[in-house]
Formats: sequence, C-alpha cells, structure tokens
Amino acid sequence: MKSDKAAGNAGKASPAGATMDLLFSRMALEPAKLMERMREAREILLGPLETDVAKTPYEVVYEEDRVKLKHYKPKEVLYNFPLFVCYAQVNRETMLDLQPGRSVVETFLRSGLEIYMVDWGYPTRKDRYLTLDDHINGYLDNMVDFVLKKHGIPRLHLMGICMGGTFCVMYAALHPEKVKNLVTTVTPVNFDTKQSLLNVWSRSISAADLVESYGNVPGDFMNLGFLLLNPARLIIDKYVGFMENMHNRDFVENFLRMEKWIFDSPDLPGETFRDFIDNMYHKNLLVKNEFVLGGRKVDLGNITMPLLNIYARYDHLVPPEACEQLTSKVGSADKEDVCLDTGHIGIYVSSKTQKEFGPKIVRWLRERDGVEKGREGTPAKPAGRGAAKRSAAKGGGSPGKKRKP
Repeated sequence: MKSDKAAGNAGKASPAGATMDLLFSRMALEPAKLMERMREAREILLGPLETDVAKTPYEVVYEEDRVKLKHYKPKEVLYNFPLFVCYAQVNRETMLDLQPGRSVVETFLRSGLEIYMVDWGYPTRKDRYLTLDDHINGYLDNMVDFVLKKHGIPRLHLMGICMGGTFCVMYAALHPEKVKNLVTTVTPVNFDTKQSLLNVWSRSISAADLVESYGNVPGDFMNLGFLLLNPARLIIDKYVGFMENMHNRDFVENFLRMEKWIFDSPDLPGETFRDFIDNMYHKNLLVKNEFVLGGRKVDLGNITMPLLNIYARYDHLVPPEACEQLTSKVGSADKEDVCLDTGHIGIYVSSKTQKEFGPKIVRWLRERDGVEKGREGTPAKPAGRGAAKRSAAKGGGSPGKKRKP
C-alpha cells in the first residue's frame, strides 16, 4: 500500500516544491529576458533619437540685452487679449513646450490663445548688478508695453510660473491697469514655511556671501541644491528607472528631453538672487505687504483683477503652504485656488495634468476674456525708462533703467 501511495504521489509536487520550481524557472528565464532587453536598448541608444525640446514654431519679436520675447500665434486667434507668460529665471521656459503631445503651449494654441513668453536668456558678468527692480519695472514692463502697443489694447492676460509667478504678482500689484486677468502657477508668496527643505536652506544661507564669491550664482550650483533636496528620488530612483526602461524608445526619448531641460540652467544675476533671498526667504516681506520695489510698496491689495492660483499638492520646491495665502491677500472679488495632485514639474508635463492644467486655464480665461477686441498694430519700440536707448534686432528695446556698470 505504501509503495502504491508513494508511486501515486511521485508526480505531485509539494506547495514548497512548486514555489521553488517556479522561482528557479523564472531565474532561468531572466538571463534570456535581460539579453533581449540589452539588445533592444543597444539598438535604441546607438540609433537616432528624437530629443529636441521646444519644437512649436515661434518668432522673437522683442529683444533687450540678453532678454527675448517669444511670440506664438495660433492658426486662428479666438481671444480678444493675448496671454503674456513669465517663467522663472531658474531653468528655462522650454518646460512649457517640452515635447509634442505634452506641451502647455500646444494646448493654449489649440484653444486659439495667442502667447507671448519671456526668455530670460543666459546672464553674463555684465548682468551681475541687475536687481529685481531692473527685471520687473524694467525688462518685464517694457515687454508688456510692447505687446500692448502692438495690439492696440490697454491690458493683457498675465501668467507667471514659480519665481516668474512671484515677479507677476509684484508686477500686477504695481501696474494693475495693464493686467486684465492674472494666472499664477506654483507661485511662492509666503516663504515662512518648513514644508519645503528649500525654504529651510534658503533662510540659512548668506546670499551676500554667495554673490561676493561667485558674482552671478552658477546654474550648476542651484541644480545641485535642487537634487540634494531629495537625492534618493532625484538622483538614484531616476536612473534606476532608466535602466529598467532603456529598451523603451518613448521612455528614453522623454527621459533625455527632461535631462536636457534640467541641466540647461542659466546662472542667476547676483543682485537679483540676493534681493530675492533676503527679502523673500529671510524677511518674507511680500505676503506682509512690506516689500518696496523701485521706491513703491508692493501692496497685494492693489491686485483687483480676476485671479486663478494653481499649485501642486506634492510640490517639494513650492509647497501648498507657500502658495495658498495669495488669494486671501489680494483685493480681487473673482479669485480661485486650484490644487492638483502632482509635483512641481509634473504640473506641466505629466500625462494626467495635461488634461487638467492647461484646459482649466483655457476655460477660465475664455470666461473672462471680455468683449473688447484688440487690433493688430505695427510693432514699435516702447518708450524708454532710462536715458540710454538702443535699437534691438527685432521689435526694438530699451534698457528699462540705467544699469550699474
């Protein structure tokens, strides 16, 4: 009987044995799969790759020193007023047009929205002494005036991103008559928060010492700091993910586009960096209505135009606590907060937020575009703010203010 039972069970594996058999079979297959993936990865990495960024056509219509203004025109303009977009001076505005299919610029153009976008360029040694006032009441104001004169309109839609959003908040408070609607995205106004390590570090550094040592603050220095905010995710996990997906052409191309954008980091003008760190991170003057720019107090109560304030729930650079106080400080009756479930960069490039972020702005602006109709005029040089004026390559420009040598 025993021998018959043993013979009957001979072809059956125990649960433990079955598990080991499955494990060993998978281990036996892994080298074959790995070799196949490596072969595919080799073909992809050694072959042609499409990694260009900012492929949407545009025209540079205004230049002043290193600063340019890009003009994107849709096939049919369906809005009465154009959208003026101001990006941060950290990294590049190409984030909004990183790749086809995941481009905020494309979304805006498809809706019939005409776009002007600031390219802050690459500061050199001569930009070392340029201040926040030079950039906001100088360059930014000159470009806005250029667009207003070009279209023959009294005001425009204004959108700011990150540090560029803070610039736009200051600008709208000082020049409210030129702004029809204000859109702020991941825009810090309250810098007294410990939700972000960036805020903690920025309050602990001496901006004056950095500027004294470097002049302009190197983009590579800033990039290293951003990476060290979350090294496990931003340095280790990212490249582990690349190794696991390097047999996927779309993944590789998207990965390389993002890497090109991340490490295309302009230096920051020294005095602008010092102004921003000292007055924002150290003293938190903006949200207190105590910041003075160009001899005028920046009073957030002067912002009475409609305001759409969008930020990201999982933003490790500009956490919600840094953004959400804005709507309670402005004088606008029409104001809205929108918090998206994404991070600082994901808000612009993730496939999910592509369906939420751009379309929300499009709908919001369409409802507030008004009935006035702008007209196309002849581009002309705006009135200069300083004594020295010069012609620019396109559109004309003026120095904005007399610069320090």
